[in-house]
Amino acid sequence: MSALTWAVAAVVTDPSGRVLLCRQSGGGRRWALPGGRLRRDESPPAAARREIRAETGWEVELVDLVGLYRLGDPAAPPPAAGHCGALPDVLVHVFRARALAATPAGAPAGGCHLDWHPPEALPEALTPTTRAAVADALAGRSGVLRDAVPGGAAAAPPEQRSGGGLGTTRR
Repeated sequence: MSALTWAVAAVVTDPSGRVLLCRQSGGGRRWALPGGRLRRDESPPAAARREIRAETGWEVELVDLVGLYRLGDPAAPPPAAGHCGALPDVLVHVFRARALAATPAGAPAGGCHLDWHPPEALPEALTPTTRAAVADALAGRSGVLRDAVPGGAAAAPPEQRSGGGLGTTRR
């Protein structure tokens, strides 16, 4: 049995609609959303703001929750009731966010190459969760539930909701 890893990320946009992405210096050099793991006794919104500031230097305003994205191995046998699946078993809370200033408030963390990308010119080398979450966020969806496959595409969500504020859903 493995432990479930709780993580946060955000589709951060600037006033021109570009998306902030981070390419890690190792691990295949794919582009991903800024974010990281939750700390014990930390809420997902607080973790998202903290992780984005630490990783990118940008202060952000969380607009709403795009959805929950589970990264796991679909070929792994289903876990017993009350247990987590095989590694990796990550549940990512992905928020829609906007940068609060024209420049970062601090220096980004080492090991992360940051760049702003127009939505129509995103890099090909995106993580499956990033590809799915950016598409959902840019389409105005909220309340999305998806399973992402390591090295593959994310499964389409069965139902979509259009954007609303944090804690609200609108159809």
